Amino acid sequence: MFWTMSDKQKITSGKTESENSMWGGRYAAGPSAIMMAINASISFDKKLALYDIEGSLAHAAMLGAKNIISADDVAKITAGLNTIREQIKAGDFAFTEALEDVHMNIEHHLTLAIGDAGRRLHTGRSRNDQVATDFKLWMRDAFDYLDAQLKALQAALISQAEQHTETVMPGLTHFQIAQPVSFAHHLMAYVEMLGRDRDRVLGARKRANECPLGAAALAGTPYPIDRAMTAKTLGFDRPTANSLDSVSDRDFVMDYASTASITMVHLSRLAEEIILWMNPQIGFVTLGDQLTTGSSIMPQKRNPDAAELVRGKTGRVFGVLMQMLTLLKALPLAYAKDLQEDKEQTFMVAETLDLALSAMTAMVLDIKVNKAAMQYAATLGFSTATDLADWLVRELKLPFRDAHHVTGKIVKLAEDKNVQLHEIPLQDMQSVEPRITANIFDVLSVEASMKSRTSFGGTAPVMVKAAISDAKKRFW
Repeated sequence: MFWTMSDKQKITSGKTESENSMWGGRYAAGPSAIMMAINASISFDKKLALYDIEGSLAHAAMLGAKNIISADDVAKITAGLNTIREQIKAGDFAFTEALEDVHMNIEHHLTLAIGDAGRRLHTGRSRNDQVATDFKLWMRDAFDYLDAQLKALQAALISQAEQHTETVMPGLTHFQIAQPVSFAHHLMAYVEMLGRDRDRVLGARKRANECPLGAAALAGTPYPIDRAMTAKTLGFDRPTANSLDSVSDRDFVMDYASTASITMVHLSRLAEEIILWMNPQIGFVTLGDQLTTGSSIMPQKRNPDAAELVRGKTGRVFGVLMQMLTLLKALPLAYAKDLQEDKEQTFMVAETLDLALSAMTAMVLDIKVNKAAMQYAATLGFSTATDLADWLVRELKLPFRDAHHVTGKIVKLAEDKNVQLHEIPLQDMQSVEPRITANIFDVLSVEASMKSRTSFGGTAPVMVKAAISDAKKRFW
């Protein structure tokens, strides 16, 4: 909505019982149209509706257990909330902006349905601790869903890796050919990255799993509530320890945005590699019709748009992390309405992650590998030069720095002759180091180089197979 001068001239302060009931007797008139527009959050916080009901059911049960409200009131509240829950699930619940947020919408409809018992539900709590509780309940599910999606992508990577432990490809540093590795080894690097992402998810979820309910507005409440009871009912580890912190804490949102940002970095790196691998000049992999697009003018094109969009969506998630850091950096304790800006963009992050992870998992499973192109590329750029130097160290007992120098001269010879290392005649290598024997050729193939890397975490097929087996135990 764009506000023009003529719009502003039309604005009046309306007054309805439902609007004024939010603020009690202090306000004689309802908010202006501008105030309603800037203040209302129902357009996005209605996503918390079922969590709000879950928290309210726990709160009502505790109020009854502590004899703060009657058993009859608890029964009416419980029945009313359960009815509203079913209405929301069925899409039959009418949310209205006049009631500002999800909490007031539900409480208003509850009170209409059950009478004064509905007005007693808010005893011993505030919307400040209520929204923090609702958001943490939502966030726990978001963390659990993210972990499941990360695990699914790990499974897809491992499935591809199991087929390619012997598939040689060039390993790169500085985006220059460095040493031969297996395609499986390359994919397993992403399994490790995603494992760290999952560790961050689990850590963030644990930190978020403390219950703010009962902290009230900021100072606690004089009612004899049992915060441990509501925390336990809602599956939290414990109640939050400080009422001021309880209502103003949004570390769990920053944790989510931070974890999501690092995850998107990893997805973007893999997306970038898929884009490069699909380029016909490289031609390592292809994706099928379902995950690529064509061109409106160039009929030969197969564009990796899904990968490009995963790469492109990283900025959205990074932006929300920066938004949350900026939102909180100078916010005094305790609650301020600035914190209403924590939800809408966080919901967008969850949707972006869902789409990006789903797309990436589908792409990884769909990849078709051009083994010949990978194997040929691995032979380029003198990729087995280090193997030559290592042979000189092992067989001729040269210090590594001397072996490095000798190898450099042989590489220069190969470069001048426009051949690869394994194509240099023995006598030419002997012109640099006379003690070199024909056995040198045993280590100059890319397959021999890959198989020789048997150190823990190395690219030798035997080690990669062990890493795959270990990853299944660690991440399953």
